[in-house]
Amino acid sequence: MNTTLKVINDMDYWNFFNASLTKMKSEGRYRIFQSLERCVGEFPYAMRQTSNGTQKTIIWCGNDYLGMGQNPDVIASMIETIQRIGAGSGGTRNISGTTNPHVFLEEEIATLHDQEAALVFTSGYVANETTLATLGSALPGCVILSDAHNHASMIEGIRHSKAEKIIFKHNDYGDLESHLQKIDPVRPKIVAFESIYSMEGDIAPIQELAEVSKKYNALVYLDEVHGVGMYGHKGGGIAQMRKISHLIDITQGTLGKAYGLMGGYIAGKAPLIDFVRSMAPGFIFTTSLPPSIVAGAVTSIQHLKQSRIERECHQSNAAYLKKKLEQTQIPYLESESHIVPVIVGDAKICKEVAKKLLNDYDIYVQPINYPTVPMGTERLRLTPSALHTFEMIDELVEALTAIWDAMSLKKAA
Repeated sequence: MNTTLKVINDMDYWNFFNASLTKMKSEGRYRIFQSLERCVGEFPYAMRQTSNGTQKTIIWCGNDYLGMGQNPDVIASMIETIQRIGAGSGGTRNISGTTNPHVFLEEEIATLHDQEAALVFTSGYVANETTLATLGSALPGCVILSDAHNHASMIEGIRHSKAEKIIFKHNDYGDLESHLQKIDPVRPKIVAFESIYSMEGDIAPIQELAEVSKKYNALVYLDEVHGVGMYGHKGGGIAQMRKISHLIDITQGTLGKAYGLMGGYIAGKAPLIDFVRSMAPGFIFTTSLPPSIVAGAVTSIQHLKQSRIERECHQSNAAYLKKKLEQTQIPYLESESHIVPVIVGDAKICKEVAKKLLNDYDIYVQPINYPTVPMGTERLRLTPSALHTFEMIDELVEALTAIWDAMSLKKAA
Protein backbone atom coordinates (compact mmCIF):
# COMPACT_ATOMS: atom_id res chain seq x y z
CA MET A 1 0.00 0.00 0.00
CA ASN A 2 1.39 3.38 -1.04
CA THR A 3 1.15 5.73 1.95
CA THR A 4 2.75 8.71 0.20
CA LEU A 5 0.31 11.62 0.01
CA LYS A 6 0.43 13.90 -2.99
CA VAL A 7 0.29 17.60 -2.11
CA ILE A 8 -2.09 19.36 -4.49
CA ASN A 9 -1.40 22.93 -3.43
CA ASP A 10 1.54 24.87 -2.06
CA MET A 11 -0.02 26.45 1.01
CA ASP A 12 2.69 26.72 3.67
CA TYR A 13 0.64 26.71 6.87
CA TRP A 14 3.56 27.09 9.28
CA ASN A 15 5.04 30.00 7.37
CA PHE A 16 1.63 31.68 7.40
CA PHE A 17 1.25 31.26 11.18
CA ASN A 18 4.80 32.42 11.93
CA ALA A 19 4.58 35.40 9.57
CA SER A 20 1.29 36.49 11.14
CA LEU A 21 2.75 36.28 14.65
CA THR A 22 5.88 38.17 13.57
CA LYS A 23 3.72 40.94 12.11
CA MET A 24 1.72 41.20 15.34
CA LYS A 25 4.91 41.45 17.37
CA SER A 26 6.36 44.16 15.10
CA GLU A 27 3.16 46.20 15.51
CA GLY A 28 3.17 45.79 19.30
CA ARG A 29 -0.10 43.82 19.18
CA TYR A 30 1.25 40.45 20.32
CA ARG A 31 -0.39 39.49 23.60
CA ILE A 32 1.66 38.21 26.52
CA PHE A 33 -0.27 36.63 29.37
CA GLN A 34 1.09 37.35 32.83
CA SER A 35 0.90 34.35 35.15
CA LEU A 36 -0.43 35.48 38.54
CA GLU A 37 -1.67 33.64 41.61
CA ARG A 38 -4.16 35.46 43.77
CA CYS A 39 -3.96 34.84 47.49
CA VAL A 40 -7.08 34.40 49.62
CA GLY A 41 -7.52 37.36 51.94
CA GLU A 42 -4.89 39.51 50.20
CA PHE A 43 -6.71 40.72 47.06
CA PRO A 44 -5.93 42.91 45.09
CA TYR A 45 -2.44 41.50 45.63
CA ALA A 46 -1.21 38.44 43.77
CA MET A 47 2.06 36.54 43.48
CA ARG A 48 4.07 36.26 40.26
CA GLN A 49 7.23 34.37 39.39
CA THR A 50 10.25 36.41 38.35
CA SER A 51 13.90 35.61 37.71
CA ASN A 52 14.53 36.74 41.29
CA GLY A 53 11.83 34.51 42.75
CA THR A 54 8.25 35.17 43.81
CA GLN A 55 7.16 38.81 43.80
CA LYS A 56 4.07 40.38 45.37
CA THR A 57 2.17 42.37 42.73
CA ILE A 58 -0.95 44.52 42.85
CA ILE A 59 -3.63 43.96 40.19
CA TRP A 60 -5.17 47.06 38.61
CA CYS A 61 -7.02 45.56 35.66
CA GLY A 62 -9.18 42.81 37.15
CA ASN A 63 -12.92 42.37 36.78
CA ASP A 64 -13.53 41.07 40.31
CA TYR A 65 -14.82 44.58 41.00
CA LEU A 66 -16.20 44.00 44.48
CA GLY A 67 -13.75 41.35 45.67
CA MET A 68 -16.49 38.74 45.93
CA GLY A 69 -14.09 36.08 44.65
CA GLN A 70 -12.45 36.48 48.08
CA ASN A 71 -15.66 36.64 50.13
CA PRO A 72 -15.53 34.06 52.97
CA ASP A 73 -19.23 33.16 52.66
CA VAL A 74 -18.89 32.56 48.92
CA ILE A 75 -15.84 30.36 49.44
CA ALA A 76 -17.52 28.44 52.25
CA SER A 77 -20.58 27.81 50.09
CA MET A 78 -18.40 26.44 47.29
CA ILE A 79 -16.45 24.16 49.63
CA GLU A 80 -19.64 22.79 51.21
CA THR A 81 -21.17 22.13 47.80
CA ILE A 82 -18.16 20.36 46.35
CA GLN A 83 -17.90 18.17 49.43
CA ARG A 84 -21.60 17.33 49.24
CA ILE A 85 -22.12 17.00 45.47
CA GLY A 86 -18.68 16.55 43.94
CA ALA A 87 -16.58 18.35 41.35
CA GLY A 88 -18.42 18.39 38.03
CA SER A 89 -22.04 18.76 37.00
CA GLY A 90 -22.17 15.42 35.24
CA GLY A 91 -23.25 16.56 31.80
CA THR A 92 -25.33 18.98 29.80
CA ARG A 93 -28.38 20.55 31.43
CA ASN A 94 -30.84 18.39 29.49
CA ILE A 95 -29.05 15.09 30.23
CA SER A 96 -27.73 15.15 33.78
CA GLY A 97 -26.25 18.56 34.47
CA THR A 98 -29.20 20.33 36.08
CA THR A 99 -28.62 20.35 39.83
CA ASN A 100 -30.55 22.01 42.64
CA PRO A 101 -27.98 24.84 42.76
CA HIS A 102 -28.63 25.55 39.06
CA VAL A 103 -32.36 25.86 39.73
CA PHE A 104 -31.78 28.09 42.78
CA LEU A 105 -29.38 30.32 40.83
CA GLU A 106 -31.86 30.94 38.02
CA GLU A 107 -34.53 31.82 40.57
CA GLU A 108 -32.14 34.30 42.24
CA ILE A 109 -31.25 35.91 38.92
CA ALA A 110 -34.91 36.27 37.91
CA THR A 111 -35.73 38.07 41.17
CA LEU A 112 -32.55 40.16 40.88
CA HIS A 113 -33.90 41.64 37.65
CA ASP A 114 -37.60 41.51 38.58
CA GLN A 115 -38.18 39.13 35.68
CA GLU A 116 -40.19 35.91 35.32
CA ALA A 117 -37.32 33.59 34.46
CA ALA A 118 -33.59 33.29 33.83
CA LEU A 119 -31.20 30.93 32.08
CA VAL A 120 -27.57 30.29 33.06
CA PHE A 121 -24.79 29.76 30.51
CA THR A 122 -21.13 28.82 30.89
CA SER A 123 -19.96 32.41 30.30
CA GLY A 124 -21.22 35.88 29.49
CA TYR A 125 -19.71 35.54 26.02
CA VAL A 126 -21.67 32.35 25.40
CA ALA A 127 -24.88 33.94 26.75
CA ASN A 128 -24.60 36.81 24.27
CA GLU A 129 -23.45 34.81 21.28
CA THR A 130 -25.95 31.99 21.78
CA THR A 131 -29.01 34.09 22.60
CA LEU A 132 -28.61 36.56 19.74
CA ALA A 133 -27.76 33.80 17.26
CA THR A 134 -30.78 31.75 18.34
CA LEU A 135 -33.32 34.58 18.31
CA GLY A 136 -31.98 36.14 15.13
CA SER A 137 -32.11 32.87 13.20
CA ALA A 138 -35.46 31.70 14.57
CA LEU A 139 -37.55 34.86 14.22
CA PRO A 140 -38.71 34.97 10.58
CA GLY A 141 -37.16 37.87 8.68
CA CYS A 142 -35.54 39.25 11.83
CA VAL A 143 -33.50 42.46 11.76
CA ILE A 144 -30.96 43.07 14.53
CA LEU A 145 -29.92 46.65 15.20
CA SER A 146 -26.59 46.78 17.01
CA ASP A 147 -24.74 49.64 18.69
CA ALA A 148 -21.47 50.44 16.91
CA HIS A 149 -19.45 49.75 20.07
CA ASN A 150 -21.04 46.43 21.04
CA HIS A 151 -18.88 43.65 22.49
CA ALA A 152 -17.37 40.95 20.25
CA SER A 153 -19.71 38.33 21.75
CA MET A 154 -22.74 40.28 20.54
CA ILE A 155 -21.20 40.86 17.12
CA GLU A 156 -20.46 37.15 16.73
CA GLY A 157 -23.96 36.18 17.84
CA ILE A 158 -25.51 38.50 15.27
CA ARG A 159 -23.18 37.21 12.56
CA HIS A 160 -24.00 33.58 13.34
CA SER A 161 -27.72 34.33 13.30
CA LYS A 162 -27.47 35.27 9.60
CA ALA A 163 -30.19 37.83 10.29
CA GLU A 164 -30.05 41.23 8.62
CA LYS A 165 -27.80 43.49 10.69
CA ILE A 166 -27.93 47.26 10.99
CA ILE A 167 -25.29 49.14 12.99
CA PHE A 168 -26.45 52.40 14.57
CA LYS A 169 -24.15 55.14 15.81
CA HIS A 170 -22.87 54.65 19.34
CA ASN A 171 -25.45 55.66 21.96
CA ASP A 172 -27.36 57.61 19.28
CA TYR A 173 -31.10 56.99 19.68
CA GLY A 174 -31.85 59.45 16.89
CA ASP A 175 -29.81 57.38 14.46
CA LEU A 176 -31.47 54.22 15.81
CA GLU A 177 -34.90 55.67 15.08
CA SER A 178 -33.89 56.68 11.56
CA HIS A 179 -33.06 53.04 10.86
CA LEU A 180 -36.18 51.64 12.54
CA GLN A 181 -38.39 53.93 10.48
CA LYS A 182 -37.18 52.28 7.28
CA ILE A 183 -37.91 48.69 8.35
CA ASP A 184 -41.18 47.00 7.42
CA PRO A 185 -43.32 47.24 10.60
CA VAL A 186 -44.29 43.55 10.45
CA ARG A 187 -40.67 42.32 10.56
CA PRO A 188 -39.31 41.12 13.94
CA LYS A 189 -36.64 43.46 15.30
CA ILE A 190 -34.10 43.23 18.12
CA VAL A 191 -32.19 46.30 19.36
CA ALA A 192 -29.01 45.23 21.14
CA PHE A 193 -26.77 47.49 23.21
CA GLU A 194 -24.79 47.62 26.46
CA SER A 195 -25.37 49.57 29.65
CA ILE A 196 -21.66 50.25 30.30
CA TYR A 197 -19.08 50.01 27.54
CA SER A 198 -15.96 48.42 28.97
CA MET A 199 -13.31 50.13 26.85
CA GLU A 200 -14.58 53.71 27.29
CA GLY A 201 -16.53 53.38 30.54
CA ASP A 202 -19.44 55.39 29.14
CA ILE A 203 -23.06 54.62 30.05
CA ALA A 204 -25.78 54.27 27.43
CA PRO A 205 -28.95 56.40 27.35
CA ILE A 206 -30.91 53.24 28.10
CA GLN A 207 -34.32 54.82 28.53
CA GLU A 208 -34.18 56.74 25.26
CA LEU A 209 -32.88 53.73 23.30
CA ALA A 210 -35.49 51.45 24.85
CA GLU A 211 -38.40 53.85 24.28
CA VAL A 212 -37.46 54.32 20.62
CA SER A 213 -37.23 50.53 20.26
CA LYS A 214 -40.64 50.00 21.86
CA LYS A 215 -42.16 52.63 19.58
CA TYR A 216 -41.34 50.36 16.62
CA ASN A 217 -42.20 47.11 18.42
CA ALA A 218 -38.60 45.91 18.72
CA LEU A 219 -37.31 43.61 21.46
CA VAL A 220 -34.82 45.39 23.72
CA TYR A 221 -31.66 43.39 24.47
CA LEU A 222 -29.45 44.93 27.16
CA ASP A 223 -25.96 43.68 28.06
CA GLU A 224 -25.44 44.58 31.76
CA VAL A 225 -22.21 42.65 32.38
CA HIS A 226 -20.35 45.69 33.75
CA GLY A 227 -23.37 46.89 35.71
CA VAL A 228 -24.80 43.87 37.54
CA GLY A 229 -23.84 43.65 41.19
CA MET A 230 -22.58 47.23 41.26
CA TYR A 231 -25.55 49.45 40.42
CA GLY A 232 -29.18 49.42 41.48
CA HIS A 233 -30.70 48.96 44.94
CA LYS A 234 -30.08 45.20 44.84
CA GLY A 235 -27.36 45.01 42.19
CA GLY A 236 -29.59 44.60 39.15
CA GLY A 237 -27.52 47.03 37.07
CA ILE A 238 -27.85 50.45 35.46
CA ALA A 239 -31.43 49.85 34.28
CA GLN A 240 -32.46 49.03 37.85
CA MET A 241 -30.63 52.06 39.21
CA ARG A 242 -32.51 54.27 36.75
CA LYS A 243 -35.81 52.47 37.51
CA ILE A 244 -36.38 51.47 33.89
CA SER A 245 -36.03 47.68 34.11
CA HIS A 246 -39.60 47.34 32.83
CA LEU A 247 -38.44 48.63 29.44
CA ILE A 248 -35.97 45.76 28.97
CA ASP A 249 -37.09 42.51 27.32
CA ILE A 250 -33.83 40.57 27.67
CA THR A 251 -31.17 41.37 30.26
CA GLN A 252 -27.85 39.63 29.78
CA GLY A 253 -25.38 39.51 32.63
CA THR A 254 -22.30 37.78 33.95
CA LEU A 255 -21.25 36.01 37.14
CA GLY A 256 -17.58 36.60 36.33
CA LYS A 257 -17.18 40.25 37.28
CA ALA A 258 -18.92 41.82 40.30
CA TYR A 259 -20.07 38.41 41.55
CA GLY A 260 -16.51 37.07 41.51
CA LEU A 261 -17.03 33.69 39.81
CA MET A 262 -17.77 32.62 36.23
CA GLY A 263 -20.78 32.09 34.00
CA GLY A 264 -23.34 34.19 32.19
CA TYR A 265 -27.11 34.44 31.98
CA ILE A 266 -30.16 36.01 30.42
CA ALA A 267 -33.34 37.08 32.23
CA GLY A 268 -36.74 37.97 30.81
CA LYS A 269 -40.32 36.79 30.36
CA ALA A 270 -40.84 33.06 30.81
CA PRO A 271 -41.83 32.19 27.21
CA LEU A 272 -38.75 33.88 25.74
CA ILE A 273 -36.38 32.24 28.24
CA ASP A 274 -37.99 28.85 27.67
CA PHE A 275 -37.69 29.31 23.91
CA VAL A 276 -33.94 29.96 24.16
CA ARG A 277 -33.56 27.05 26.59
CA SER A 278 -35.27 24.74 24.12
CA MET A 279 -33.63 26.01 20.92
CA ALA A 280 -30.10 27.28 21.64
CA PRO A 281 -27.24 24.93 20.64
CA GLY A 282 -24.77 26.87 22.79
CA PHE A 283 -26.90 25.99 25.82
CA ILE A 284 -28.17 22.53 24.92
CA PHE A 285 -24.92 20.90 23.82
CA THR A 286 -22.41 22.05 26.45
CA THR A 287 -21.60 20.71 29.90
CA SER A 288 -23.15 22.89 32.59
CA LEU A 289 -21.23 24.85 35.20
CA PRO A 290 -19.97 22.88 38.22
CA PRO A 291 -22.44 22.98 41.15
CA SER A 292 -19.80 24.55 43.41
CA ILE A 293 -19.45 27.54 41.05
CA VAL A 294 -23.23 27.85 40.84
CA ALA A 295 -23.69 27.67 44.62
CA GLY A 296 -21.03 30.33 45.10
CA ALA A 297 -22.86 32.56 42.64
CA VAL A 298 -26.12 32.13 44.57
CA THR A 299 -24.37 33.21 47.77
CA SER A 300 -22.68 36.15 46.05
CA ILE A 301 -25.94 37.45 44.52
CA GLN A 302 -27.82 37.03 47.79
CA HIS A 303 -25.09 38.93 49.65
CA LEU A 304 -25.02 41.84 47.20
CA LYS A 305 -28.81 42.08 47.15
CA GLN A 306 -28.60 43.07 50.82
CA SER A 307 -25.18 44.70 51.24
CA ARG A 308 -24.28 48.13 49.88
CA ILE A 309 -20.87 48.42 51.55
CA GLU A 310 -18.99 46.88 48.62
CA ARG A 311 -20.73 49.10 46.07
CA GLU A 312 -20.10 52.25 48.10
CA CYS A 313 -16.40 51.46 48.56
CA HIS A 314 -16.09 50.67 44.88
CA GLN A 315 -17.62 53.95 43.75
CA SER A 316 -15.54 55.91 46.26
CA ASN A 317 -12.33 54.34 44.97
CA ALA A 318 -13.25 55.02 41.33
CA ALA A 319 -14.01 58.67 42.10
CA TYR A 320 -10.75 59.10 44.03
CA LEU A 321 -8.69 57.55 41.21
CA LYS A 322 -10.24 59.91 38.64
CA LYS A 323 -9.55 62.87 40.93
CA LYS A 324 -5.87 61.92 41.32
CA LEU A 325 -5.40 61.38 37.57
CA GLU A 326 -6.94 64.76 36.88
CA GLN A 327 -4.67 66.45 39.41
CA THR A 328 -1.56 64.93 37.82
CA GLN A 329 -2.77 65.48 34.22
CA ILE A 330 -2.60 61.81 33.29
CA PRO A 331 -4.99 61.59 30.29
CA TYR A 332 -8.05 59.44 30.89
CA LEU A 333 -11.54 59.13 29.45
CA GLU A 334 -14.08 60.74 31.76
CA SER A 335 -17.29 58.81 32.38
CA GLU A 336 -19.97 58.14 34.97
CA SER A 337 -18.85 54.55 35.51
CA HIS A 338 -16.15 52.79 37.50
CA ILE A 339 -14.00 52.01 34.42
CA VAL A 340 -11.05 54.39 34.02
CA PRO A 341 -9.24 54.14 30.65
CA VAL A 342 -5.85 55.89 30.59
CA ILE A 343 -5.10 56.82 26.98
CA VAL A 344 -1.61 56.17 25.55
CA GLY A 345 -2.39 56.15 21.82
CA ASP A 346 0.39 53.87 20.57
CA ALA A 347 0.59 50.07 20.84
CA LYS A 348 4.34 49.78 21.45
CA ILE A 349 4.41 52.63 23.97
CA CYS A 350 1.36 51.21 25.73
CA LYS A 351 3.12 47.87 26.15
CA GLU A 352 6.26 49.63 27.37
CA VAL A 353 4.31 51.60 30.01
CA ALA A 354 2.68 48.38 31.23
CA LYS A 355 6.08 46.67 31.32
CA LYS A 356 7.60 49.47 33.40
CA LEU A 357 4.67 49.42 35.82
CA LEU A 358 5.16 45.69 36.35
CA ASN A 359 8.95 45.48 36.49
CA ASP A 360 9.69 48.76 38.31
CA TYR A 361 6.64 49.16 40.55
CA ASP A 362 5.06 45.68 40.87
CA ILE A 363 1.83 47.05 39.41
CA TYR A 364 0.02 44.86 36.90
CA VAL A 365 -2.08 46.50 34.17
CA GLN A 366 -2.65 44.70 30.87
CA PRO A 367 -2.25 46.99 27.83
CA ILE A 368 -5.37 47.21 25.64
CA ASN A 369 -4.43 47.29 21.96
CA TYR A 370 -6.00 46.63 18.55
CA PRO A 371 -8.29 44.83 17.71
CA THR A 372 -9.91 45.32 21.12
CA VAL A 373 -9.75 49.08 20.54
CA PRO A 374 -9.07 51.03 17.32
CA MET A 375 -5.45 51.71 16.38
CA GLY A 376 -4.29 55.01 17.80
CA THR A 377 -6.48 54.69 20.91
CA GLU A 378 -4.38 52.13 22.81
CA ARG A 379 -4.86 52.39 26.53
CA LEU A 380 -4.45 51.05 30.05
CA ARG A 381 -7.90 50.20 31.39
CA LEU A 382 -7.80 50.75 35.15
CA THR A 383 -10.50 49.03 37.17
CA PRO A 384 -10.37 49.93 40.87
CA SER A 385 -12.07 47.39 43.10
CA ALA A 386 -13.83 47.72 46.43
CA LEU A 387 -10.70 46.28 48.09
CA HIS A 388 -8.19 48.78 46.75
CA THR A 389 -7.30 51.59 49.14
CA PHE A 390 -6.60 55.30 48.70
CA GLU A 391 -2.95 54.55 49.53
CA MET A 392 -2.80 52.03 46.67
CA ILE A 393 -4.34 54.60 44.35
CA ASP A 394 -1.76 57.20 45.38
CA GLU A 395 1.05 54.70 44.64
CA LEU A 396 -0.42 53.86 41.22
CA VAL A 397 -0.77 57.50 40.17
CA GLU A 398 2.74 58.32 41.43
CA ALA A 399 4.11 55.46 39.31
CA LEU A 400 2.17 56.59 36.24
CA THR A 401 3.37 60.16 36.70
CA ALA A 402 7.00 59.05 36.95
CA ILE A 403 6.71 56.93 33.80
CA TRP A 404 4.88 59.68 31.89
CA ASP A 405 7.65 62.13 32.77
CA ALA A 406 10.48 59.70 32.02
CA MET A 407 9.04 58.78 28.61
CA SER A 408 7.95 62.38 27.82
CA LEU A 409 4.39 61.26 27.15
CA LYS A 410 1.67 63.77 26.41
CA LYS A 411 -0.34 64.93 29.40
CA ALA A 412 -3.89 66.21 29.59
CA ALA A 413 -4.37 69.95 29.13
